[in-house]
Amino acid sequence: MKNFSFHNPTRLHFGRGQIAQLDSEIGKDARVLLVYGGGSIKRNGVHAQVMAALGQRTVVEFAGIEANPEFDTLMRAVALGKENGVDWVLGVGGGSVLDGSKFIAAALALDPAVDPWLIVGNKTPLHAALPIGCVLTLPATGSEANFTGVITRRETQDKLSFKNAAVYPRFSVLDPTVIDSLPARQLGNGLVDAFVHTTEQYLTYPAEARVQDRLAEGILSTLVEVAPLLRQNQGDYDAQANLMWAANQAMFGLVPLGQPLDWASHAIGHELTVLYGLDHAQTLAIALPSLLRYKFDAKRAKLAQYGRRVWQLNGDDDEVANAAIEATRRFFESAGLPTRLSGYGIDDVAAAAAGVEAQLIRHQRLKLGEHGDITPADCRAIVLAAG
Repeated sequence: MKNFSFHNPTRLHFGRGQIAQLDSEIGKDARVLLVYGGGSIKRNGVHAQVMAALGQRTVVEFAGIEANPEFDTLMRAVALGKENGVDWVLGVGGGSVLDGSKFIAAALALDPAVDPWLIVGNKTPLHAALPIGCVLTLPATGSEANFTGVITRRETQDKLSFKNAAVYPRFSVLDPTVIDSLPARQLGNGLVDAFVHTTEQYLTYPAEARVQDRLAEGILSTLVEVAPLLRQNQGDYDAQANLMWAANQAMFGLVPLGQPLDWASHAIGHELTVLYGLDHAQTLAIALPSLLRYKFDAKRAKLAQYGRRVWQLNGDDDEVANAAIEATRRFFESAGLPTRLSGYGIDDVAAAAAGVEAQLIRHQRLKLGEHGDITPADCRAIVLAAG
């Protein structure tokens, strides 16, 4: 196991009715920028619960954060926050809203002379951010309890991440009942997103990180178990709660400690989203099975472990590892996410593969994977194989 240091300062309020905790978390004299997406929180009652909990506090609302939060949209939110002198950012939504809230909070605290786009990609020092609170409405990315955000700038075809301890949320509310009203597409996206987040921190090579391996396998097994329960009854509270907690723990920070990591599927996925507008989880469903096939020899040992412990497969390492990849592909398909480009109407596979390669070169993502040996040309081959 490799050396590591770990600290996660986000306080979590989990369970039914926990939105009421906003009243104890945010000062009575706070000026709150309330950030959300397309308005579903008004239809499902979450907005009303949030406003009731905030009471007489000054609240400035900004709606319209996209599924892949756009820099220009976020800058309009920053301008609104400055105009109204806000001192808190409260994100109510899924991972995109929460990622956007982190950027907004950082940009509001940034020296006005610094271009806020430099936050993305960690191109400027970030020493502070406004305090951030989160109310999670879609379990998927774990953004409610980590220090990472992913921002898109479509005009320049960029989808890039930033990481900084200043944007850890002060607190997050996780009420599993919000899953009641999720469209099937969003539920499937959440399942696959959490699953791939876990595998990227686990399906590498053995590192004698036994506790972390068991954490990953527990998360993956839970997702496999609750997916059919939620398809049968989306209001099953126990299944909802286990999905929400699994998605949170996938990116809470414990799984990767001391482990080699492989985020190549995410790198490929980000470029497919920019090029074709696919949902983040859809791109991961395309990329991961193909990447596992492409890097089969390097990942054989962990794939076999994964197959035996998560999928209860039997046989020699090659048999189990191959069957585990197929089981993963079937799981994604059962969640409603095709695992090939053709499933999303992308027929010119060669153009897609070449586009991903060119984007990765432009973004200087030249040495991906746990060994740093996945090149843009390799990613081109991975995408081609996923046609």
